[in-house]
Amino acid sequence: MALIEVSRAGAVAEIVLNRPEALNAISTAFARELTERMRELAADDGLRAAVLSANGERAYCVGADLKERNGFGDAEFLAQRLVFRAMFGSVLDLPVPIIAAVGGFALGGGLELALCCDLIAADESAVFGLPEVTVGLVPGGGGTQLLARKIGPSRAAELLYTGRRVEFAEARALGIVDRPVTGGRAVSAEALELAERIAANSPVGVRNAKHALRTGLDLPLAAGLDVEDAAWRAAAFSADRAEGIRAFNEKRPPAFGSRPAQPS
Repeated sequence: MALIEVSRAGAVAEIVLNRPEALNAISTAFARELTERMRELAADDGLRAAVLSANGERAYCVGADLKERNGFGDAEFLAQRLVFRAMFGSVLDLPVPIIAAVGGFALGGGLELALCCDLIAADESAVFGLPEVTVGLVPGGGGTQLLARKIGPSRAAELLYTGRRVEFAEARALGIVDRPVTGGRAVSAEALELAERIAANSPVGVRNAKHALRTGLDLPLAAGLDVEDAAWRAAAFSADRAEGIRAFNEKRPPAFGSRPAQPS
């Protein structure tokens, strides 16, 4: 059985965490498989958007598989650390927008996987937390950095230092949840609908917008504006820009399809 399932509908991919019997806990094999699937998608020029969802009603992902770690010595722990860093990095590095579709528990590395995505959609069953300090660890999948960037350092600090869990309503108020899903609607369906809306836009424009946003976040404003200018130039001199303006003037939907141009 595949630990990670990938399906494709046109330009949108859905990556599904598929270890529901273990609440999608991240084992070494799970991490390796997710990394491979994400890297394959990153190399696909036809991809325009993606959704990272999970099988099972109880959990999105409860983080690292502590049962597997129970017998680890220091050498095994360090070797797994390298595998895990590659996994989180592969989600962060996807060049197209990716939406986490969260239902149930998203704890530790599970929340970090969601934070590695561009947007988090969640339903009313979602519970978030970074409990690493309660077992003598520190979040190692970007949690200390990504959560602070998402909700601010003070709010992140309280969650990081206490390790407490946050349910849907509070997570929505804090800004962890970008796309709340209520009324019994399936969170994966909502996320896929959003991904389809993104995929309808210019792949050149969207990829370069993501590049500018992610790259410029930690730069001084002037440097960030230079990053934006490079992204603008890559899009402005593409076939997508010509098609977009032509379609606007002809009052028809644009037919985008050019190879994604990257900023120089």
